Amino acid sequence: MRIGINTRHLIANKMEGFGHYTFEIVSRLIASHPQHEFILFFDRQIDSAFEFASNAKGIVLSPPTRHPLLYLLWFEIKLPRALKKHKIDLFFSPDGYCSLRTRVPQVSVIHDINFEHNPKDLPLIIGTYLRFFFPKFAKKSKHIITVSDYSKNDIVKSYSIDPTKITVIPNSSNVAFKVKGQEVQTAVKEKWTNGVDYLLFVGSLNPRKNVQRLLNAFEIVAMNHKEIVLLIVGTKMWRSNKLSIPVSIQDRVIFTGHLPLEELVDITASALALTYVPYFEGFGIPLVEAMKCGTPILAANTTSLPEVAGNAAIYCNPFDTKEIAEGIQKLIIDENLRSNLSIAGQSRGELFSWDVSARKVWEVIEENHTK
Repeated sequence: MRIGINTRHLIANKMEGFGHYTFEIVSRLIASHPQHEFILFFDRQIDSAFEFASNAKGIVLSPPTRHPLLYLLWFEIKLPRALKKHKIDLFFSPDGYCSLRTRVPQVSVIHDINFEHNPKDLPLIIGTYLRFFFPKFAKKSKHIITVSDYSKNDIVKSYSIDPTKITVIPNSSNVAFKVKGQEVQTAVKEKWTNGVDYLLFVGSLNPRKNVQRLLNAFEIVAMNHKEIVLLIVGTKMWRSNKLSIPVSIQDRVIFTGHLPLEELVDITASALALTYVPYFEGFGIPLVEAMKCGTPILAANTTSLPEVAGNAAIYCNPFDTKEIAEGIQKLIIDENLRSNLSIAGQSRGELFSWDVSARKVWEVIEENHTK
């Protein structure tokens, strides 16, 4: 079988959610099935980090897809030609985008459809494109993979898709995420927070991640806890998304930007708690990363987050700043609570595995490769 894969999110040193998902799944598919050919379609120069094995070949289809008009050019003109030229038997798209102008069977991964429910979270032209095309992508796909029961039910309801056409395959975290010793934790705090404890947020800084309310809640808590810092790991996804940092905590909020994996692991494992309160999430990989590191979690009580974190988190209403603050307060003052959540997280984290997820993705590909 010759499988084409959308790998446009594999960008060295700049990978966010789609990129990490693509890397974890695709690298395993290629390694586990050397008898099959994989044609990887990039939209820019291919970094050597993504030269996987002899049964995988990278193809660049320009231009880089940085605008909805370029999405159209790439998926509806360049990609169909490439699928035909390279005699692709099935096209796998880890970011949900697919081509409406090909007869090649397509398996798409639709992680969530936040843009249907919170259109103001995205620039107008991008949101308009997604709301117009994703219902078509969902119907065009021969099969859909999604990452949580919440997302499956949302796609079924929003797009009138047959539930049997959707398979839920959860995300996981990189195998590097694990519990770290006191020596590592001390070194991390000395580097980033002058030795004091810190709360952690990890994620792209787009509106649905709810970082502004997290900042406002931290301001409330910070008045009574002078020796604690909020560490925010991530980069802005849209230029229009501006955060307002309350004056009283400006010297106690640290933005790290994008971090290499090794440093992110150490920071996650050394945090007092992960404070992760998006108001919409299809899965939430930082939850699994924290669980595997034994880091206690405060999570929003909405969408997929309780499904993922289970008993490894305490929960709050993400639209209620006071309730977020109360959750943070509990984690700061209650050492027993943190210990119990840490133990529960390490146990629950074992439920999530990229190896298992990749095997299940392959099963879907095998079942749907015939035209």
